[in-house]
Amino acid sequence: MRRGTGCRGARPATLALTPRHAATAVFLGIVVGALAGSPLAAQSEAEGVFADSIVFGQSAAFTGPTSELGSNMRLGILAAFEEANRRGGVQGRMLRLRSRDDGYEPEAASDNTHALIAEGVFGLVGAVGTPTSTAAEPVASAAGVPYIGPFTGAEFLRENRDFVVNLRASYFQETEEMVERLTTDLGFTRFAVLYQDDNYGNAGLTGMRRALGRRDMLLVAEGAYVRNTTAVKRALLDIREGNPQAVIIIGAYQPAATFIRWARRIGVNAIFVNISFVGSNALLNELGAAGEGVVVTQVVPFPQDTSVPVVARYHQALEVVDPDASPGFVSLEGYLAGLLIAEGLDRTGPEPTREGFLATLREAGLIDLGGFEVEYGVRDNQGSDRVFLTRIQAGRFRAMERLSR
Repeated sequence: MRRGTGCRGARPATLALTPRHAATAVFLGIVVGALAGSPLAAQSEAEGVFADSIVFGQSAAFTGPTSELGSNMRLGILAAFEEANRRGGVQGRMLRLRSRDDGYEPEAASDNTHALIAEGVFGLVGAVGTPTSTAAEPVASAAGVPYIGPFTGAEFLRENRDFVVNLRASYFQETEEMVERLTTDLGFTRFAVLYQDDNYGNAGLTGMRRALGRRDMLLVAEGAYVRNTTAVKRALLDIREGNPQAVIIIGAYQPAATFIRWARRIGVNAIFVNISFVGSNALLNELGAAGEGVVVTQVVPFPQDTSVPVVARYHQALEVVDPDASPGFVSLEGYLAGLLIAEGLDRTGPEPTREGFLATLREAGLIDLGGFEVEYGVRDNQGSDRVFLTRIQAGRFRAMERLSR
């Protein structure tokens, strides 16, 4: 905003208008007022773009057994948004986030998405989960609203979804990496799966079967539990019967931790490998001493590795929004999603539209977010294919290239 150049303490000058200037001023006032109330401006505001801000919506779990996931995704997104806002926003507009709790339940996620779109948001960001995304994404896509950075690797979000912008690698890629490392590094041949009995768990189960099938192998056992519960004992008994060398867990942190603790108590001698959705920091806290040796595949860089430029930025941004927060994989993923939004909007230009934002990402080529690269295309809505390996050792996660016994 331009400011006056008069000396401090000087009396404000009075501007005398000639009749011609006065008429021009009245005309300009009418034009500005008309534009502010024009259908174009109204349409822009309906899409979450205001004169001073761009508004995004989030439906995620902030209560219940997966609440740590929603809270940390939100924390990371806010860290990225506030970082952009401290620099003056994106093209002069502040980034804002409206979040609603869905408790990791599909119906609530659908209702929240309808409500957020009706309120006027530019896009949805940081949804948590496959079952919730299954309900919410069609609502967003039908309205032409970008669905950005969902915290899920479900395959359906990667198939003919023009309005979906995935940041992370898929569950199929994670399960392939799990099987590759367990067979190549350790020579394992006996695999079991614990999975959440919904489309999230089934996505991971399908990925495991595909990865094993490519190696002419089958699961020796599988067990399921009901979403938003920790009722895993029946599944544990079924899996124990298969005598597996490795148990792949497609679940959330509370049931996963309950399963691992009980498995160790009854003598299941296997390596436990979790998919990234589990929520690594929360799993570590839930397991305590029982976590030693537990493996988790990740889809973002190690959050303590500040030699990666974007991780160093993330640490600084997180410190500003919550000095007491511990860096973690989930909030880092949220931060990367927020960073991608800021970068995409900046490249889109001063008058962003949803279509323009999506086209910008598709046409941008390789986008380097600071050591974490993403790239989209006309038929490719997944930015990264990277899968990282981590293991709990001495009460903390360690990054690793290979597995050992």
